[in-house]
Amino acid sequence: MSATIQITLDARDPRALSAFWKEVLGYVHPGPPGVELSPGEDPLEAWDAFLERSGVPEDQRNSASALEDPDGRGPRFFFQQVPEEKVAKNRVHVDVRTAADLRDDERVAALERECERLVALGGRRLARHDPEPPMSLGFIVMADPEGNEFCLD
Repeated sequence: MSATIQITLDARDPRALSAFWKEVLGYVHPGPPGVELSPGEDPLEAWDAFLERSGVPEDQRNSASALEDPDGRGPRFFFQQVPEEKVAKNRVHVDVRTAADLRDDERVAALERECERLVALGGRRLARHDPEPPMSLGFIVMADPEGNEFCLD
C-alpha cells in the first residue's frame, strides 16, 4: 500500500495563508473534530466556536490551519505558525498544475490567466519561463503572500 502525504507550510498567519491556498487549489477547510457541518456552514467560523468552547486562548487560535481536497485525491495541506520569518528560498515547492494538458500559446495564455487571478488574491509573480521544447513546456514562478515559491505548470 502506498503512503499518503501531507504538505506542511510554516506561516506567520496560518489562517490567511490557508485562505490563499484554498483559492489556488480549490480545496476546503475541514471542520473541527467531532463537528458535523451543515451545508453552507463556514468551517472557519466552526473552528472559532470549537476553539472557544475548548478553552484555547484567543492569542493561540491562529496557530494552525488545514486544507483538504474535496475529492479526496490530493494531499492535505497543513499550515503551522512559526515565530521566524522566511529568510531563504524554500527547498521544496508546490507545482500547481493548471495547464498540464495544454501546449504552446494555449498553455501560456492559460498560465497567464491563472497568474493574474492569483496576483489579485495576494500572490506575486516572480518569473515566466517560456516553452523550450522538448524539455520544458513553460511555467510561471510565483510566491504566495508569505513568500513561499511555487510554480504554475
